[in-house]
Amino acid sequence: MPVRYIDAITARYTKLGYEPYRWVYAEEPPAFRPITKPLSEARVGVLTTSGAYALGQTAFHYKDDTGVRAIPKTTPKQDIRFSHITENYLEDPRRDPDCILPLAALNRLENEGFVGEVADEAFSCMGGIYSQRRVREELIPDLAARFEAQSVDAVFLIPM
Repeated sequence: MPVRYIDAITARYTKLGYEPYRWVYAEEPPAFRPITKPLSEARVGVLTTSGAYALGQTAFHYKDDTGVRAIPKTTPKQDIRFSHITENYLEDPRRDPDCILPLAALNRLENEGFVGEVADEAFSCMGGIYSQRRVREELIPDLAARFEAQSVDAVFLIPM
């Protein structure tokens, strides 16, 4: 049975005595652009909101961490770690990181020619950021600059 996430969070906040959670409602549609070339010729970026980081990198902290971790696409899955505000959803990714940061699958798609090239680094952030302002003013511009520096044509978004 599917979990109705927004209803579950709303009920949890009410039970804990918090003010109702203020969900983000976009004032305008996102600035998506259509891809201008076949995927087999495209350079693709990768973004996961799972709080993934590579062994040796700093873990995410839980209070509005707007940091980004650059994870080389050649990172072995045994070197992928996770820290996220929703720890209870990390049981499967900790057993198999490819379920939320599918570097092996993406590299295989590149090797098979399905995508032209996967950018050298995948990016990870912690998707549980409560400050809408910090997402708009810090996280999004940082990610946009990183993807622009990678000269990607498209981005695979892997939300958690």
